[in-house]
Amino acid sequence: MTISYLVTHSGGFHADELLSSVVLTRLYPDAEIRRTRDRDWLTPAEDKIIYDVGGDYNADAQIFDHHQRPGPLRDDEQPYSSFGLIWAHYGRQYLTDLNVPEADIDAIHASFDKRFVLPIDLLDNGAMEPSVAGPLSALTLPALLGSLKPVFDDTSPTADDDAFMAALPIARSFVEANIANLAAKARAKSIVVDAIAAAGDSAILELPMGMPFASALDEADAGHILFMVTPRGSDWTLNGIKLSRDTFDQRADLPAAWAGLTDADLEQASGVKGAKFCHSKRFIAVADSRDAIMEMAAIAVTSLTPE
Repeated sequence: MTISYLVTHSGGFHADELLSSVVLTRLYPDAEIRRTRDRDWLTPAEDKIIYDVGGDYNADAQIFDHHQRPGPLRDDEQPYSSFGLIWAHYGRQYLTDLNVPEADIDAIHASFDKRFVLPIDLLDNGAMEPSVAGPLSALTLPALLGSLKPVFDDTSPTADDDAFMAALPIARSFVEANIANLAAKARAKSIVVDAIAAAGDSAILELPMGMPFASALDEADAGHILFMVTPRGSDWTLNGIKLSRDTFDQRADLPAAWAGLTDADLEQASGVKGAKFCHSKRFIAVADSRDAIMEMAAIAVTSLTPE
């Protein structure tokens, strides 16, 4: 079966059909995007995928709208937008096309759905208010994509379609970057798990390079690990570990006497030859060798006052 047309509504666009188009144009690069409300175009056919328009949800007929009542719901009763429907039916195929390893597809599909797709669905259906983002509400992805719409006094008859097509590669970059990060996290997990095992009872985790580590650390229940050491170019870094991704608070801070110091001043304060830098917020320090950074890490651990 050849898909020749990807059909969505004309006029102003929203994040859900734009992001749906990201997935579908990857899978069907030769298909033409047709933005219309013409009833003939909204009649299902084997060579069309119709989404965010048409008043029906029928995967067998390749029509994925959510505006009808009752609208389609997830198993947990939360509403789908067209993006959620397209992701549910085509997301795994999309991940395969992006060369995500087969063993990781289900986990990445679910993770992307939870962290990226579901918020779009909820916002588009009015099930979540943009105000939940507080002062950052104008910087959410739906708001940023919406800002790419033509201005009110652009009188070009193709203004909406032109803006949609210009926004599509921008939306694509966000989707593909998120998928790439999830895939990288999956690749990093086994490395981090091995490093945790190698650390044993130590409070210091050494990794061979910077990589996603927080989820593996949480799953391993390795609460005893307080600092992380990694090489960075010709230097080495000592990092604190945040309590969660939602805070800057750490399991432990670097010594207060190091805060904001560099080079000779930091060497004197720490007693470590090769110490180069410590951030004033005490979440990262840098040294010129592994021996130096490991010595700083040991000092940081022993300087902690037991509660």
